[in-house]
Amino acid sequence: MYTLFIITDKGNNMDNKIFISASDVAKAMDISIGHAYKLVRQMNDELKKSGFIVVAGKVPYAYFRKKIFGFNEGNI
Repeated sequence: MYTLFIITDKGNNMDNKIFISASDVAKAMDISIGHAYKLVRQMNDELKKSGFIVVAGKVPYAYFRKKIFGFNEGNI
């Protein structure tokens, strides 16, 4: 039997989220929601081609940080 643990954060601190939604992307980058969905789709396509499971309208927050800001989790 497997147990799934989901980590969530009800506050505004995005560092504790596993996934970031398109609306959060729009807010973080100060762009339109339509453009944010385009970016999320692009990142999800990249992840899918690499064999990862993706969630429509959301992208892993660590991947978002790496792609948009150039951060690696180990050097922040």
